[in-house]
Amino acid sequence: MAAHNDDGVDVGLGFGENNGDVPELNLGMLDLTSDEFILDEVDVHIQENLEDELVKEALESGVDLRQYSKQIEKELQQVENASIQDYIKESQNIASLHNQISACDTILERMEQMLSSFQSDLGSISSEIQTLQEQSISMNVKLKNRQAVRGELSQFVDEMAVPESMINIILDAPVTEIHFLEQIHELNHKINFVKEQSFKEAVSCKDVEDILEKLKMKTIAKIREFVLQKVYSFRKPMTNYQVPQNTLLKYRYFFEFLLSNERHVAKEIRDEYVDTMSKLYYSYFKGYTSRLMKLQYEEVADKDDLMGVEDTAKRGFFSKPSLKNRSTVFTLGNRGDILTSELEAPIIVPHAAQKSDKKYTFECLFRSQHYALLDNCCREYLFLTDFFLVSGNNAQDLFNAIMGKTLTMFLKHMDMYTQDCYDAIAVILSIHIILRYQVIMHKRIVPALDKYWETLLDMLWPRFQYIMELNIHSIRDTDPQKLGTIDTRPHYVS
Repeated sequence: MAAHNDDGVDVGLGFGENNGDVPELNLGMLDLTSDEFILDEVDVHIQENLEDELVKEALESGVDLRQYSKQIEKELQQVENASIQDYIKESQNIASLHNQISACDTILERMEQMLSSFQSDLGSISSEIQTLQEQSISMNVKLKNRQAVRGELSQFVDEMAVPESMINIILDAPVTEIHFLEQIHELNHKINFVKEQSFKEAVSCKDVEDILEKLKMKTIAKIREFVLQKVYSFRKPMTNYQVPQNTLLKYRYFFEFLLSNERHVAKEIRDEYVDTMSKLYYSYFKGYTSRLMKLQYEEVADKDDLMGVEDTAKRGFFSKPSLKNRSTVFTLGNRGDILTSELEAPIIVPHAAQKSDKKYTFECLFRSQHYALLDNCCREYLFLTDFFLVSGNNAQDLFNAIMGKTLTMFLKHMDMYTQDCYDAIAVILSIHIILRYQVIMHKRIVPALDKYWETLLDMLWPRFQYIMELNIHSIRDTDPQKLGTIDTRPHYVS
């Protein structure tokens, strides 16, 4: 009888037929000559089959195992036949499925090949991208370096090269044209740049040094001729020197160029200007002062015009007649206007005043003289600092070189006047005029006349003190009975 396990497999128990209750075990399938190890395995296998649920159930129910085995085999045969019929029935589908599986397998194989190729290509592309990235970084560094070098080199070439337009303008254009001024700015820059590069031993400097030197000499010659012509124009009679001065200020860079490149030419121009303007100012103020002093009142106070001196004291054979009105010596009247409304009034024009026979007190003439001095000195000092590029002590020294002779002449004139002056009002008004003019010049930031004002004050204050002492002594020593006839009007002493 053949037994089956759970999976329907014939385990081949091989029981023989006998009449006993216990079936005989057919051991014909075993090899009795096998070793004990194989027998043990068979025993284990038989034991496992005996423990199967179906076998146990069959043994317990007393079913004939041989009949049961045949029934099972028959059923298995039927199932097998049915399975074969189903298989035959579905053979076309199975064949189609087989073909589809084969086709899919082929496609998948091709896809595998394509993906393998793509993976290989991706690896190659990744390597190429990495290489390209490295090349890009290297090229970027090279580009930046070349751009930096190009920028430096381009700037170097631009500053070193001398364009033809510069040469033509410097050689042919008038110095008053704006293009000429622009080109000499550029020329000066190139000269300084080449000097700097020559210290660094740049070979290219030798290519342009000669042409730059020739252009520099030509520029210096044209500037020198132009500036000297303007300076010489000051010497023409009846010339308004402010006009050429304003012209020179427009081209103040000319002197700066000379100062940077040819100092002896700059010194020549400055010395020529100083000599010309010194003579011009001296001549002008000497003539103006001489004509101005002719406009002073003929009747001026003298040493006997004191508060305590009687009218008859001066009368003598050789004495000049006394003032028509001695009270004017001690009366301020409207003379104080010289410090307010008339302080910065236009200066007196001598020939116009002579035509109208107009006369002035000394303080009026002093104000006109020194207001003209103040105005001219402020303008001159500012011109010197602007055009000749000086400041501080250098500006003061240059100013003194121009105005020194004129100021010395003024001081001599004031010294002569103060020695014979007995008009205390004129002296004190002149002192206050000086103090106010000092303030005006400080507001204009021109310290050029500070020393001159101090010298004038040193002259006038002692003279004012001396005149006051004379009047005090005259009052102390006077005899009231000799002061003249009794007058009901207030006496000038009071």
